Amino acid sequence: MTMTLPQRPWQRLPGAIAILRALDADAGLTRVVGGAVRDALLDLPVADVDLATSLKPQQVMDRLIAAGIKAVPTGIDHGTVTAVAPDMVMEVTTLRRDVSTDGRRASIAYTDDWKEDAARRDFTINALSADPASGRIFDYFGGLADLEQRRVRFIGTALERIAEDHLRILRFFRFHARFGGGEPDAEAVAACTARANDLMALSRERIRDELLKLLGAADPLDAVALMMACGIFRPVVPEITDDALPMLRSLIAAEKQADVAPLGLRRLAALLPPQPVLADAVARRLKLSNADRQRLTMAAARGDGSTDDPHVLAYRLGRDEAVDRLLLANAPAPAVRLLDDWQRPRLPMTGGDIVARGVQRGPAVSALLRAVEEDWIAAGFPDDRSRVEGMLRARLASMDQREAR
Repeated sequence: MTMTLPQRPWQRLPGAIAILRALDADAGLTRVVGGAVRDALLDLPVADVDLATSLKPQQVMDRLIAAGIKAVPTGIDHGTVTAVAPDMVMEVTTLRRDVSTDGRRASIAYTDDWKEDAARRDFTINALSADPASGRIFDYFGGLADLEQRRVRFIGTALERIAEDHLRILRFFRFHARFGGGEPDAEAVAACTARANDLMALSRERIRDELLKLLGAADPLDAVALMMACGIFRPVVPEITDDALPMLRSLIAAEKQADVAPLGLRRLAALLPPQPVLADAVARRLKLSNADRQRLTMAAARGDGSTDDPHVLAYRLGRDEAVDRLLLANAPAPAVRLLDDWQRPRLPMTGGDIVARGVQRGPAVSALLRAVEEDWIAAGFPDDRSRVEGMLRARLASMDQREAR
């Protein structure tokens, strides 16, 4: 594996160049760290670029402002400033070491020791840093070798790193799902298994975010199976049981066949029993947004969506919810792709049109409109107004016949 940082598009952006210049990257005061280095070495797209610097937070603020770059003290108590240029946003964090931790948060002290700063990260592959000028990679804990072998390994002792931040249990499985290959690191698995109950001390929001990221990996099946075997779900989502694995496997296959992007929320639905009330309880526990809670609950009411007309399903549930239902039912890929460019049609009739036909305002108008809508749906959503008016006439005639009896 190359020992220098591969060139990526972000390095040519004027904003990135200006930020690095303001922070004296050429003089070695600032480096690129973490995921941006890891992903570049793996030839993956680099989403976020984080920087570490020996400059103190106020110095970072002052230098950025002097260079005409917006500086936002997003986490200044922990040494983090966000640099915002028109074409680039970077998080800049002063070198630091942990003074104390309680499994959820850490108190820190600043340092000028790059290795000490790297040591506080979770995995060896995340502790790599690079000189943005020369591209030189700094590897203090064997991260390059682990990256080459696709091995996710804690820095130092796994149990100690988990004690510092319990979320690292879920992070281990997420990173194994994304970067791991072959057998997982035995020490890490043993430590995660032994300390799984520590997850109960974390906020539901942190668990939710990490869990959905994990499930949203390209293929988390092996990682999820390992989590089940290790009892990782039990403290946080006990509703997920071993017998849910075939459903997740089927869903992942259906997503690939239909060329639908992975979605953690949909995969969570696959792991839960098909019970909307239970799914709603899980959603509330994980503090999902109202929209996500509704989507998870609707997915849990999946039934056998494979026999549903995709357009009718999308009209009644919404496009995204219909895609979830079809994929969870293992519907044929062509049926799912029917919704790729689908736009919700609009019934070419209103209650006012019915009133204009002599129907008195009130419940009868709403009932008639609903009945005509059902006829319109059954007919395939025609946009021909005359056809819809014919449906209304037929309904009115049927009403007159019933009243005549």
